[in-house]
Amino acid sequence: MKITLSLAYSALFYGLSFAYETVEEAAVIARSLVDHSADFIGTMATTFPSNSPILPGQPFSLQEYYASCHHNGSLTLLFLPISRHSRNILASPGRSASISITSEIPAASRARLALIGNVTIFEDLKGVPDVDSLQRCYLERHPDAKRWLPDDEDAAHISYWARFDPHSIYFVGGFGGEHYIGFIPLPMYQAVGDIERSSGGAGTILLQD
Repeated sequence: MKITLSLAYSALFYGLSFAYETVEEAAVIARSLVDHSADFIGTMATTFPSNSPILPGQPFSLQEYYASCHHNGSLTLLFLPISRHSRNILASPGRSASISITSEIPAASRARLALIGNVTIFEDLKGVPDVDSLQRCYLERHPDAKRWLPDDEDAAHISYWARFDPHSIYFVGGFGGEHYIGFIPLPMYQAVGDIERSSGGAGTILLQD
């Protein structure tokens, strides 16, 4: 990997420019955006089902909590069937969605990315891998979520743990003359977790997949 984590973080948080940014560098910056977010909130996009009486086949996007709890870059979600996104996902044959994540201060000159993937819903709490670690990871990022945890009889709504597995990553590093713009290969994006762990920076990634 041609760029160190410290340089990637500098580019991310201080807006430094690297001319002719490589796809390898972009992969590190992309994972930094996702794994070290200030608020762990992304913009999720789903599609109304074709038989929807409201907006058939139309796109829908809204901010959504996530937590980066998986070594391979998958994201943890709290899935509430009552939400519009959840209903769209359940109606999608592949349970598809995308999640976009930006720099802390969004700007055309700063990095952002879109993760396109599928959602796995764990309706049985016993089937959630390492559920205690996952819940701890999620609540560290979103303490207010304790009010609607799965299997809580006093929760405001029914909820389930879910995992978002990206299969495609599209990255815009900033202005095209200086930064990488395009798709990042999934294996390259996932492998950044190995670099973070070897650098002692994997504190936010708890679960080995």
